[in-house]
Amino acid sequence: MYYPQELIDEVQQNNDIVDVINEYIPLTKKGSNYVCICPFHADTNPSLMVSRQKQLFKCFACGEGGNVFTFLQKYDSKTFVEAVQTLAQRSGIKLPETYTGEFSKEKQDKKLRMIECNTEAARYFYAYLRSDAGKTGLDYFKKRELSDETMKKFGLGFSSVSGKDCILYLKNQGFTDKEIIDSGVGVFDERHGLRAKFWNRVMFPIKNQAGKVIGFGGRVLGDGEPKYLNSPETPIFNKSTNLYAFDIARASRSKYFILCEGYMDVIALHQAGFNMAVASLGTAFTPGQANIIKRYANDVYLSYDSDGPGVTAAIRAAKICREFGLSCKVINMKPYKDPDEFIKNLGKEEFQKRIDEAKNAFIFEIGTLREKYDPSDPDANTRYDNEVAALLAEMKDEVVRTNYIKACAKEMGISVDTLTNMVAKEAGRLRNFNRPVREQSGIHEKKDDSKARLQQLMLTYLAEYPSIYPQIKDYVSPDDFWEEPYKEVATKFFEDLKNGNASPARMVNMFEDEEVQNTVSNMFTSTLSGVEDRDEIAGALVDIIFRLKSNSLDEKRKSEAGLDPKEYMEKKKELMEIRKIKITIPE
Repeated sequence: MYYPQELIDEVQQNNDIVDVINEYIPLTKKGSNYVCICPFHADTNPSLMVSRQKQLFKCFACGEGGNVFTFLQKYDSKTFVEAVQTLAQRSGIKLPETYTGEFSKEKQDKKLRMIECNTEAARYFYAYLRSDAGKTGLDYFKKRELSDETMKKFGLGFSSVSGKDCILYLKNQGFTDKEIIDSGVGVFDERHGLRAKFWNRVMFPIKNQAGKVIGFGGRVLGDGEPKYLNSPETPIFNKSTNLYAFDIARASRSKYFILCEGYMDVIALHQAGFNMAVASLGTAFTPGQANIIKRYANDVYLSYDSDGPGVTAAIRAAKICREFGLSCKVINMKPYKDPDEFIKNLGKEEFQKRIDEAKNAFIFEIGTLREKYDPSDPDANTRYDNEVAALLAEMKDEVVRTNYIKACAKEMGISVDTLTNMVAKEAGRLRNFNRPVREQSGIHEKKDDSKARLQQLMLTYLAEYPSIYPQIKDYVSPDDFWEEPYKEVATKFFEDLKNGNASPARMVNMFEDEEVQNTVSNMFTSTLSGVEDRDEIAGALVDIIFRLKSNSLDEKRKSEAGLDPKEYMEKKKELMEIRKIKITIPE
C-alpha cells in the first residue's frame, strides 16, 4: 500500500517532530534545537539533536537520523506505511483504506509484504497444529502443560514433515517464490527449487514491538538437527534488536522485565501470570536488546538456567544491562534448571518470592567469582580482591562506582578505603592502557574536509538559511554535486527552493534504505562550527561554493566524458569571480 505524496506531506506537516519525539523521550531545549538521550545506542550524554526548523533528528554519536516517520520506524520497528498510519491517527487525518497510486509493483513496500507473508505462514502453522495431521505437535505442547488459551496467546503452531503444504498455501495467497524466500519462510535448493525453511517442528511466531509477525523459531520433534532453528536475518527480522514476546510484555506496563533464555521459559512464566517475561532470539543477549528494554523500564530480572553456561550468560547479560543504565538482578532458580521446571514444581507464589529475593547482578557476579578461589589461601584472596577491584574500575560513573565499592567491601570483608585505593590503582592502569587507543581514534584529528562533506555543508547551509537561495542560484546548481545520493537530493531540494516549499524532512522520504536515509539526514544536519556572526557565515558559505564548484570541475575532468582542456581552464578562471560574491545572511 502507498499513499499519495500530498497526503504524506499533510501527515508530516501535522506532526511536529519535536512534539512527537517528546512523547517518547523528554527533550531539553538547547539554542534553537532540542536534545535528548539517544534511544538507539548506550548514550550517557544527550547526543540526539532534534530540529523544529528542519523537522529532522540526528544523533552525533551513533549516526542515526531522519524525519518523524523514520523515528517511528526505528523506535517502534514500524514499516513506513505503519508510521504514516500511526501519525495520521495521532493528528486526526483520515487515510483511504487502500491506495496504490501511480507506483509500480516493484516500488511497493517490500517490508510490508514480508510481514504479510510471515503472518499468513503463522496462520497456517496455527491451523495445522489443530488439524488431525498436527496431533504430534499438539501432543508436545500438551505434554509441556500449556493450556489452549496460552497456545492461542502465542500463536503456537506446527509445520508438517515436509513443509510443502505451507509453501503451496502461501502461493495460493498470492505470494511469489521470491517473496516467500525473502521473507525467510522458504529457501532455494538447486535440486528441488523452492522448499520450506521449517518442517516437522513446533513453531513459535516471533513478533516485533508492534505485534507483527516478522519471523519464527522452530523446535524439531524427534532426533533432527538443529534442535532449534530460527528464521534467517531479513529486512524485517534482526535477532539482535528484537525480543521474544516483547510486544506482550510491553503492553503489561510492568516496571521491570524478566529476561529468560528460551521461548518455553517465557511462555511458562506468562501462563503463570508473569507477563513481563521476554527472551533473546536464539543468541546471547545483545546491546540492541538492552536498548529496547531501556526505553520502557529501568529494571531487569535475569531468569537464566542455573547451570554453568546459564550463570556465564547471566553475568554477560548483566554487564550489557549496566552499560545501558539498567538495574539488574539475578533470580535464583535452584534446585531447578530453568523457570519452566521451577514453575511446574514450586508454582508461581514461590517464583514471586524468588523475584523479591533476587540478588544484585554485580554482587551475584563477585559471589560466583569467589567460588573459584580458596578462602583459606591468602594469595588466592589477594587475587580475588584484585579481580573485583578491576571489575569495579571498569565502571565509568563515579557515583555508581562509589556505591558498588561500599556494597562490595561489605561482601568481601575489607574496608571501604582499602577497596577504594585498589580500584583507583586499577583505574589508573586502565587509563594508561587506553590512552594510545584514544589518540589513534581520531579525537585530535582535523575536522573532516572531505569532498562528501562539502556537498553536505552546502545543503545544510541552504536548509538553515533557505532565503539565501535567490542570492546564490546563479552560482551553484545540482550540477555541482557529483555523487549519489547527494546529486539526487540536491536536484529535488533546489527545485523545492525555487518553488518556495523546500522541506529537508521530505527529502528523507525519497529513499527506503535505512543507511541512505541516515546519509540524507546528515546532509541537512552537518555542524556549522567555527562561524559566529553573519559576516563569518557569509564568508564561509562563499568558500564552500568555491570549493564545491572547484571539486565538481575536477570530477568532471576525470569522468569518461571529460572536459576540453581549454574549457576546463576557462571555467577555473570563472571560479575566481565567486570569491567576489556578496551574500547577506538573514537575522
